[in-house]
Amino acid sequence: MSTSFDQYITVTSEALVSIIAGESVILNCQTESYFGLDHVGTRMWAALTTSASIQAAYEILDSEFDTDESLLRRDLLAFIEQLADRKLIELHAEIR
Repeated sequence: MSTSFDQYITVTSEALVSIIAGESVILNCQTESYFGLDHVGTRMWAALTTSASIQAAYEILDSEFDTDESLLRRDLLAFIEQLADRKLIELHAEIR
């Protein structure tokens, strides 16, 4: 999968999200598989699913977390790939 930071993300219709005490469980209702997120993953999920682009989400996360920019970029891309592989998100080519 080739992901561009100009793309944006939407949650698939199969995904059901439950956030409890800053952590999340995402259920793919079609496959009945769960994906658990700690507080960092939950924050990444929120930024990605509410931002106009992956780049915008990256900028939000970069301002909130004290981490190396290249590490954050790599982790964000890996996270997006995991979500897409589990059919929890869809990537779109244009900025919304």
